Amino acid sequence: MIVRIVKMHFQKDRILEFQTMFEDIKEGIRNQPGCSLLELYQDIDDKQAFYTYSYWDSEADLNNYRHSALFKKIWPATKAMFDEKPTAHSVHKIHSLK
Repeated sequence: MIVRIVKMHFQKDRILEFQTMFEDIKEGIRNQPGCSLLELYQDIDDKQAFYTYSYWDSEADLNNYRHSALFKKIWPATKAMFDEKPTAHSVHKIHSLK
């Protein structure tokens, strides 16, 4: 399993626009082949900072999504709202306690 963590920092006046867009596209992302979880977080102290966490069965599934028509549609629209360069990390989950 691959966990993809993306930090995005938005222009202050585009936060609501991003949240609305995410609401519209979240099911499409979550239903991509190999995606088993999608979560969106907002930073407590910096309301312009958001993080997505997504779980993928394999790196190939993640890459297939990154080359999909859906991604090619939503990523340019999302990037246009940034005021800082995003960061993305793909990691393996080692431990999880509940």
